[in-house]
Amino acid sequence: MTLVMGIVNVTPDSFSDGGRFLDADSAIAHGLSLRQQGADILDVGGESTRPGSERVDPAVEQERVLPVVRALAEAGVYVSIDTMNASTAAAAVEAGARLVNDVSGGLADPGLLAAVAASGADIALGHWRGPSADMYARAAYADVAAEVIAELSGRVDAAAAAGIPPSRVIVDPGIGFGKKGEQNWATLRATERIAAMGHRVLIGTSRKRFLAESLGAAGGDPSDVSESRRDLATAVTSVLAAQAGAWAVRVHDVAATRDALSVATAWEGESRWAAQTRSL
Repeated sequence: MTLVMGIVNVTPDSFSDGGRFLDADSAIAHGLSLRQQGADILDVGGESTRPGSERVDPAVEQERVLPVVRALAEAGVYVSIDTMNASTAAAAVEAGARLVNDVSGGLADPGLLAAVAASGADIALGHWRGPSADMYARAAYADVAAEVIAELSGRVDAAAAAGIPPSRVIVDPGIGFGKKGEQNWATLRATERIAAMGHRVLIGTSRKRFLAESLGAAGGDPSDVSESRRDLATAVTSVLAAQAGAWAVRVHDVAATRDALSVATAWEGESRWAAQTRSL
């Protein structure tokens, strides 16, 4: 079955849960709760990447995330660090993280790929065309799926040149990053093509605006769509991604997504899903 990555945002300004788990104790408790709900991986981040967000100093980021990473790793959790900074990636791996999740694919910090290569950690390379502050200005595609695959291939090549073997590479098509509305759906429909690149695929749709746009009434404000409805849409897209070959899905509501994947497994049959068993 596709793995579930639970989100632990140690930030004041993330688009969905910013400020809820800003202090280390509450973030650790939240992470352990997500683990009990069925999360296979916990992705700890100290810098928001919501549209329009500004960068955070790495020292501030590390002050937020390192105590959380260390405590969760010591509790036996598989921890991912969500960062675009080489120094934070290295420090988090030293504190116990086993995966570096860089939404920029190594573009935001030229030293990150080398740092990950030296650390021995796995890396998730996100599709990214520029910082969150103005990423939608770059949302121009002739063929979004083909361009995402080509640009991800370039990041995979860069990782290899930095010394990261293919077995340690995960690709993420960057749903919501520099993509609007239908561009996100077109990218998701290409999940099988992305998986055909030969790397594990991470999909993150959780609570994102394009889901709300699909649920809202014509002409309505997507911000009026409730969190619970977004979580339901997230669970549905996570199941569809799993059926298309995703290695893992990144979500806020772990319990709902875990339940949805369990129902899909029962529907499809254990033999159908046995060939798609994912491992850490």
